[in-house]
Amino acid sequence: MPSLTTMTTTAGAELPFVALPQTQLLTVHDADMPWLENVLAEGVKFKPLRLDIEAGIWVLLVSFAPGSVVPLHYHTGEAEVYTLTGRWHYAEYAKQPQFSGSYLFEPAGSVHTLVVPDDNTEDTLMLVRVRGANVNFNQDGSFNSILDATALAFVSDLFCQQLAIEDLGYIRGGDTAFVTAGVGPQATMPEALAKTLNRG
Repeated sequence: MPSLTTMTTTAGAELPFVALPQTQLLTVHDADMPWLENVLAEGVKFKPLRLDIEAGIWVLLVSFAPGSVVPLHYHTGEAEVYTLTGRWHYAEYAKQPQFSGSYLFEPAGSVHTLVVPDDNTEDTLMLVRVRGANVNFNQDGSFNSILDATALAFVSDLFCQQLAIEDLGYIRGGDTAFVTAGVGPQATMPEALAKTLNRG
């Protein structure tokens, strides 16, 4: 566990809290990562940006070819989708299409089937953040699969093994230990915070 440190403003003034130090930012550049194709569904490819198994959070850049469909799924947690290019809709909400520039919030308990129209002239590109799992079902209502951070990490690592790639470079849970390496000695409690904690 990295040690905590005091923080200062860029002018050098001490702030009244302790913080986790960072020696570098947790950043992923999608140009440095290959697409994982036809894993989630036919015509769908993705790049894992963050797969946090402990927190149950997954963030993906996903590309959908025209005509692709993601099976009916139930969200155990909330999902957020920002559409970068193209257009799509849920079969259950066909009159509420999403298109480039759309932000969609899906509360836990949402159920739907993602459809990308056949007549799209380009791939549909989305930034997707999900907490929890998608429980996927077949058209007859039978269980299909569960998609969550654990499953995506497994598939991503398997992809690396098959292509002899060392690592995709996505952000994992616990990565803060990586970005705090080499941080100096343990800090003392900021004076303002100590005063606050010692009040009656």
